[in-house]
Amino acid sequence: MWKARANGEGTIYQRKDGRWGAAGYVLAANGTRKRVRVYGTTRREAAEKIADSNRGLPVATADSTVGDYLTYRLGSVAVHRLRENTHTRYATCVRLHIVPGLGTKKVACLTAKDIRAFLDRLRTACQCCTQGLDTERRRCCAIGEYCQKRLSPSTVTYVHSVLKSALEHAVREDELPRNIARNVKTPTHRPRRFRPLTAAEARQFLDAARTDRLHALYELALRTGLRKGEFLGLHWEDLDFDSGTASICRSLQRTQSGGLMTLPTNTRASERRIALPTESVHSLKSHRQHQEVERRTADDSWKDSGLVFTTPTGGPIDPANMSRRFGRFLDSAGLRRIRFHDLRHSTATLLLEQGVDLVVIKELLGHAHIGVTAGVYAHVRLRLQRQAIDTLNGALSAANDNPDDPPAMATVR
Repeated sequence: MWKARANGEGTIYQRKDGRWGAAGYVLAANGTRKRVRVYGTTRREAAEKIADSNRGLPVATADSTVGDYLTYRLGSVAVHRLRENTHTRYATCVRLHIVPGLGTKKVACLTAKDIRAFLDRLRTACQCCTQGLDTERRRCCAIGEYCQKRLSPSTVTYVHSVLKSALEHAVREDELPRNIARNVKTPTHRPRRFRPLTAAEARQFLDAARTDRLHALYELALRTGLRKGEFLGLHWEDLDFDSGTASICRSLQRTQSGGLMTLPTNTRASERRIALPTESVHSLKSHRQHQEVERRTADDSWKDSGLVFTTPTGGPIDPANMSRRFGRFLDSAGLRRIRFHDLRHSTATLLLEQGVDLVVIKELLGHAHIGVTAGVYAHVRLRLQRQAIDTLNGALSAANDNPDDPPAMATVR
């Protein structure tokens, strides 16, 4: 029986091979409207691909390039779902790597071979040559002395994940039948090695920090393992000295649009309440008294931000400046150079070596999953396993020295 077409369906017909085709004007990824043909295994599937245009969704057609679609997604979809700094990293990745490498490819015709070849080129290409970094300075590649500055394995993996995320959105919106990027496997890169402070170095670190203006910050960082943005965004109202706890619910970050801003934590797991060590409570109380002295000294130039750790005039401390200040502090204290984030690694490592349960460490650090904690500190757990095995071997060896002693009876429950 003949059935009238729904509004927006365009022309729908059945092919000789049994598949259904549809033709109509749709919204392309670059924002224009074009007449295209789409196909589906059923009449409904073909009709929905055309009808998606009426809902403002671009259709992945032969006319939609990877560059056009990623530009659309960044400007119309991702901008509402991602934090600003994350969106900036995505946009930089798309602009520098994906668009130059795959931008002219058609989304509908993209294959696993295309993506694999693209990632292989990223691994081997000199970035100075590819991006023309030395053209203005007339160095390295610009004068024929190729420096072979390649992307790190983690960056290549990140580029792949950005492309995979974009194509996954296309699948969820019924623009693509499947995410072809999932068929491409990137090698698992080795995590960045870190050298946390030993127990002796940690004691030396705390002794050296006692005379520093930010003594309370350094002590809190080492004793609790908070992220840099978390304690720089800590407000006095987040601290409860009576119960000895701190509420971690925000982070200080620098954004392109607003500069230094206090934002909510990245994940729900990062929003947590932690117990403060007694030593840190004393240090924070002393720090508050010193801050009151700075407030009176600054007088009218004081910025009342409510932050626990501030500049001498009450403003927020830039995370980048904090890292530079930390490096100078290590040099003056005669300690080896580590990243500021390695204080967090030091906290977890020292807790593991003291036999603290992995679940407790996961809650303290604010990891979303215990697998993250277990994976990052796998080398520490392996060392502890070795110590446990050696202890057991020692006990068994001692038992073998007295063969005449009767074996202990085990109670089965």
